[in-house]
Amino acid sequence: MLWAVLAVIVLIVLAIGLWFLKAIVQGALEGWRSGSEEPDGSDESDGPYELPEECAAIGLLPPDRQNTDSASPVPAELTAALDAVARGEWEPAAALLGRTAAERDWENRSSYAFDLGEKAAQDDTWLLAWETARPDDPDAAVVRARSTVCLAWDIRGGKRAQYTTGEQFRGFHATLQRSRAETERAAGLNPEDPTPYITEIWTALGLGYPHAEMDRIWAAITERAPYHYEAHFSAVQYWCQKWRGSHELARAFAAEAAAKAPLGSLLTAFPLIVHFEHDETTDQEVDRTPEIVALVDAALADVAAADPAHPRLAEVRHLLAYYLSLQDRDEAAVEQFRLVDGYVGALPWRYRADPAAEYCSLRDQSVRAAPATA
Repeated sequence: MLWAVLAVIVLIVLAIGLWFLKAIVQGALEGWRSGSEEPDGSDESDGPYELPEECAAIGLLPPDRQNTDSASPVPAELTAALDAVARGEWEPAAALLGRTAAERDWENRSSYAFDLGEKAAQDDTWLLAWETARPDDPDAAVVRARSTVCLAWDIRGGKRAQYTTGEQFRGFHATLQRSRAETERAAGLNPEDPTPYITEIWTALGLGYPHAEMDRIWAAITERAPYHYEAHFSAVQYWCQKWRGSHELARAFAAEAAAKAPLGSLLTAFPLIVHFEHDETTDQEVDRTPEIVALVDAALADVAAADPAHPRLAEVRHLLAYYLSLQDRDEAAVEQFRLVDGYVGALPWRYRADPAAEYCSLRDQSVRAAPATA
């Protein structure tokens, strides 16, 4: 009897030991992958962050001075419009979106509509005043559709499905259903504008539109703006395994987009984004293969050819800085880090628990490893 009791105790002790060993190993690997450990092996918990001299010498900023809401400085005209709507004044927003429509500046239009839609999702008093003053204004309509989609995702929250309540899901789906009529109305008021269809991708993703419906939306977008960056980013999310597609579907979509797009469109970033979205390993070697190195090189050439005013340029630079650093191409990585420093609201950092800390950790590693850049 005693031996039986001792055997059970030994088995329990072994099981606990194995569990702790697994936790330690996984924690170390996940910490390395996410950058939670200092590259030189020091533990950040030993003390507060100190900006390395090499970083200070070239004007780089510490984590507490990194903007986590944006990938790059917000354009002054958008800042002015957002400040105005916060005061209840819709006219600057109307003028801003009216100009994007007149100039067929679809990249900035979709970006501005998203930011304004987020504001309206929190308080739409100013948007209601705009709609009252101009009932059939396509610019107000596109902001309304975007706002309803933003509101739906706010209701759902950013947690995984198992941590999202039934009440959240019901509100999420009901709000997305309402957005469908608003998106259709916005598209009818300005038939040339791809923005309503880009907005609808997030409705398709949330409601689980079948692939044929997504193909319909995509045909409408590419008819109007075949190389639209945000449209491709949204579509990649739909085709990813975590939402409505698979790694194979997302990879095929991104590869086709990159192959067809002109240099300077930045669409060569999407095969890299698909790789990032589906990479569940903790092995840095998967980021150093000839295939991934070639993808990084293609994106570097795309960035070099892009219009410096392209609103998504900084997002691609962030991605390049990340992969160049992982590939120990530190001098090239530092070049990208210097161009985006101060703003970390982009992939891959925004997927991390502490974007600024993750960014600075990898950046500092490359700065230390690179030849003197001062």
